[in-house]
Amino acid sequence: MSSHGAPWRSHRIGRAAALLAVGVLVFGTLPDRVESGGVFASTAHAESKLQALIERLRGAAMPEGIAKSNGRIEATQVDVSAKYDGRLESVTVKEGDEVTAGQEIARISSPEYEAELRGARAQVLKAKQALAETNALIAQRKSDVTLAHADLERGRKLFEKEYFTQQRLDERIAKSEAAEAQLLAADAQHEAAEYAIATAEAEVERIEAILVDLVLIAPQSGRVQYQIAHTGEVVKAGSRVVTILDLSDVYMTIYLPASEAGRLVLGDEARIILDPIPEYVIPATIGFVATEAQFTPKSVETDEERAKLMFRIKLQLDPQVLDKYHRRVKTGVRGMGFVRTGSAVSWPSDLAVKLP
Repeated sequence: MSSHGAPWRSHRIGRAAALLAVGVLVFGTLPDRVESGGVFASTAHAESKLQALIERLRGAAMPEGIAKSNGRIEATQVDVSAKYDGRLESVTVKEGDEVTAGQEIARISSPEYEAELRGARAQVLKAKQALAETNALIAQRKSDVTLAHADLERGRKLFEKEYFTQQRLDERIAKSEAAEAQLLAADAQHEAAEYAIATAEAEVERIEAILVDLVLIAPQSGRVQYQIAHTGEVVKAGSRVVTILDLSDVYMTIYLPASEAGRLVLGDEARIILDPIPEYVIPATIGFVATEAQFTPKSVETDEERAKLMFRIKLQLDPQVLDKYHRRVKTGVRGMGFVRTGSAVSWPSDLAVKLP
C-alpha cells in the first residue's frame, strides 16, 4: 500500500507547495498555519473553499436583485505624441514605469528651430533699433515744423507791411507744408517700426512655443503601457512616442439585457471579482449605462447570448481603492461584474467588499 500511496502523496504535496508559492508571490505572506504537517492541509482546505466560492458565483443562479456578467479591466489610455517632426534626443521612461503629471517623457532635438529662434530674436533687435531711429527722426521733424511755422508767421507780417513779396511768402508756406508732411511720414515710419517689433516678437513666441512642445510632458499621472519610439529615432508630427494608462480612471465593461440594464441606477454600488484573485471583492460604482442596445461582443459568452441585444455598462472602480492599490492594477485582466437591479437590494455575504 505504501508503494501505491507514495506517488499520490508526492503529487498532492507538490501541488500544494506550488499553490503555497503562488500565494507568497501574490500576497507576500505565508498562510496563518505553517506548522509542520499543517501547511499542505491548510492550503488544500483554502483551495477547496475558494473553488466552491468561484463555482457558486459563476453559477447561473444569483440572488434576487443581483445581476452579473463577464468583463475585463480597462483604463483610459492617453497617447503622448510628437507635435512636430524631429529626432528623439532622449526618452526618459520605459514600459511599466509610473509617471506623474508634468513629468518629462521625451525630448525632441531640432537645431533648425533653434536657429530660427536666434534669427527671430535678431529681427526683434533690428526692429527696435529702427524704432529708436524713427523716434529721433520724429523729434527732428517736429523741430523743422516749429521753425517753418515761425518763419511763415514772420513772413506774413513782413508781407502785410509790404517788405515781402508774394513769391517769398509762398516759398515759406510751401516750406511749412513740406515740414508737416515730413512729420506725418515720420509718424507713419514709427507705426511701421512698432508693427515690425510686434511681428518679430510674435515669431519669437511662435518658435519658443515649438521648442516647448519638443519636450514631451506627461499630461497626467499613470503608468507607461507602451513605448513606441526610442532614443535616436526620427518621429513625424502626430506619431505616438508612449501610451500612458490613467490609473485614476479604471473600469470594467459588462453587458446586460434590457430587462436588467433598464433597472440600474447611475452611481449605485457594484462589485468586481477578478479571475486571478477571486478571493477579493472589489468595490465599484455604475458609471455609465448605454442609451442604445448593441450586440454583445463575441468574447463574452455563448452564441445564444451573442444573438441578444445587450446594453453596455461601465463599472467604475472606487478612486480611493485605486489610489491605494494602483500599483496592482493591470488592464486586460478578466473577471465578473455584479450589479444590483434595485438599490434597496442587500449584497450577499459572498459579495461583501474584501480587499488585501
